[in-house]
Amino acid sequence: MPRSKFSAGMAVASEAETRIIGSDGGSTTAQRCLPTEVPINFIYGGIPFAVMMATPADIEDFAYGFSLTEGIIGRPDEIRGLRIEAAERGLLCSLELTSERLHGHLARKRAMAGRTGCGLCGIDDLASLPAAPSPQGSGPRVNAEAIRRALASLELGQPLNERTRAVHAAAWSRLDGQIDCVREDVGRHNALDKLIGALARRSADPADGFVIVTSRCSFEMVEKTAAFGARILVAVSAPTALALERAQALDLAMVAIARHDTMTVFHGFDRINANGVTG
Repeated sequence: MPRSKFSAGMAVASEAETRIIGSDGGSTTAQRCLPTEVPINFIYGGIPFAVMMATPADIEDFAYGFSLTEGIIGRPDEIRGLRIEAAERGLLCSLELTSERLHGHLARKRAMAGRTGCGLCGIDDLASLPAAPSPQGSGPRVNAEAIRRALASLELGQPLNERTRAVHAAAWSRLDGQIDCVREDVGRHNALDKLIGALARRSADPADGFVIVTSRCSFEMVEKTAAFGARILVAVSAPTALALERAQALDLAMVAIARHDTMTVFHGFDRINANGVTG
């Protein structure tokens, strides 16, 4: 299972000295590991577009996934070059696009400063809300036992969360429940963008598996998953009403409040097999 790669020489976590106070009035000192959070400036064709607060790992994957889910590119090969540089207060991620994509991007009207927990910063009207294309054909089916198997092994692919207990993860599982890619970040949508970027760069088939997110299932998580082309989304937390509405419109099977013992299917009942063989 792939582990996170550091970017631009930045550590993904640091140590802080803390004091723990107990209910009996006693206290002890302890070292606590904290995840790193830095601004990453995405620049297309020399023009700044977005500043996202993120963990400085797997930035190449982040750049590809963010570009795809934002609709800046339609395919990974439309990025002709990528350069990551350390700046005084963060990282600069410069991308060169094909001329056609660059012209289309420059016609858009969005300048974005993204906070860690925000997936829609910089949008100034409702018409600019992200909208994934409608899928073609029927989606794959998956056995509930395969989802349980993937959930049970997910922690093994979260080394940063094991150290800090403060980051989200997004994972790609095969339909048999075997996880083969995990990405972590302080931002839930950043982790998903990193995962999508990693999958797109290796030309993974969206029909071959399903996405798992350790965060709440908000509508932008649905949109990003659908933009990649995946048809099943599993979330540890509950969805919002808008997330379910979009999942229904995009025919994205949604499984949420997913635990090792129970899970709730909100959409795609016929594609989540309670028993039987995945197919």
